[in-house]
Amino acid sequence: MEELLSVKNVHMEYSTGKSKLISIQDVSFNIHKNEFVSLIGPSGCGKSTILKMVLGLINPTSGTVLMGGAPIGEDNSRVSVVFQNPALFPWLDVQKNVEIVLEPIMRDREMRKETALKYIKMVGIDGFEGAYPRELSGGMKQRVSIARAISTSPELLLLDEPFAGLDVFSAQALREELLDLWLPPDKPPHAVLLVTHNVDEAVQLSDKIVILSRRPSTVIDEHPITLERPRNTRSDEFYQTVDEVVRTMSP
Repeated sequence: MEELLSVKNVHMEYSTGKSKLISIQDVSFNIHKNEFVSLIGPSGCGKSTILKMVLGLINPTSGTVLMGGAPIGEDNSRVSVVFQNPALFPWLDVQKNVEIVLEPIMRDREMRKETALKYIKMVGIDGFEGAYPRELSGGMKQRVSIARAISTSPELLLLDEPFAGLDVFSAQALREELLDLWLPPDKPPHAVLLVTHNVDEAVQLSDKIVILSRRPSTVIDEHPITLERPRNTRSDEFYQTVDEVVRTMSP
């Protein structure tokens, strides 16, 4: 498979007065085209820091983050992100919240409108184009965030615990809908990197789970998930896989 993202021997440390805090000791993993990868580990082990590196927002102290074999820059239009907080502009309606990310890449106003409406419909919130964030439920806000993220046709979609703030039913519905959006191999995004604390979620969604240790973090294991899709989250095979991952994470 074609390699899309390569994280190689990443190390991250911070200066705290006269001492140094090592957050990430040595982390390496790859993501290939048409691959869904989850990054899991204890709180404070640097998962979100790695996402910021992939976004080009921060640089590792040492090591490299490459996309398509080239270093990631600050303006990385090949990557989009969905955070736990939808981070919508409260003064813009749904359509404008999606259109705003298209302005730097689409000069034609009508094309921006058509593209926004296309992705709003794709995530199942057509009919709410004129609604403002305050009028939407948590699940609907996150749908707007997903529409906004994929409307730019990214090669890689980053998800930073996007379902953690939702109720159980909304979270499960969004996971299934996200898979439906991602699975067609001819449509972007071409790969997904999910940060999560939820092992069941990682097993349900992923082709591979990268398991990090406590800080300073290293990769404990890269656990392939070979269960057929769609995955039955109540099957013995599913529970067995979850148990294997949990045992690997346990000290």
